[in-house]
Amino acid sequence: MASVPVLDAAGKKVGDQDLASEIFESKINVPLMHQVVVAGLAGIRAGTHATKTRADVSGGGKKPWRQKGTGRARHGSIRSPIWRGGGAAHGPQPRNYEQRTNKKMKVGALRSALSDALASGKLIVLDSLAFDEPKTKAARQIVESLELSGKILLVLPEPQEVIEKSFRNLPYVRVAFARSLGTYEVLAADFVVFTKDSLETLEGKPESTRAEA
Repeated sequence: MASVPVLDAAGKKVGDQDLASEIFESKINVPLMHQVVVAGLAGIRAGTHATKTRADVSGGGKKPWRQKGTGRARHGSIRSPIWRGGGAAHGPQPRNYEQRTNKKMKVGALRSALSDALASGKLIVLDSLAFDEPKTKAARQIVESLELSGKILLVLPEPQEVIEKSFRNLPYVRVAFARSLGTYEVLAADFVVFTKDSLETLEGKPESTRAEA
């Protein structure tokens, strides 16, 4: 079973945390992660793009000139795609980009991403996070004490307004929750920071077990 050091807000080691092997020691399946990430990004596309075809463009009801005898090419409408101001040929139309991925694929992709995070050394575990009031300065000091850089993903066990407000003014920090953690969020981050509570929530440990631990 793998373990990681547990740090306090000052960046000092206060213990070790064992990690669930079925989550953090899974086989790193790159094609599966790619498929789930692409499906997730496709699902948030609006798909509202649209162009007007020759049937949608106004005008063009009359034949611009007679069929024969003018010496010019024959045309039936000035709204043909080859005319300036005409309709678009084969342009984009509204569509749904969603791709189906089942629960088993999503769980497998997330476990692969977390296993990769552990293997690459970007997984950080904090003993706890506590703020008396929203304070961006205090949040920045924690990041500096942990010597983190780049994009940081902070995973909380559940919504916590004071902590979220403290970190939301830091553009390089993204806050996520253990029960809704996504593969893309983990892969896109340079560091993934868990609290002990959020880690145990992710692993599915009951609250009574957490208190004893």
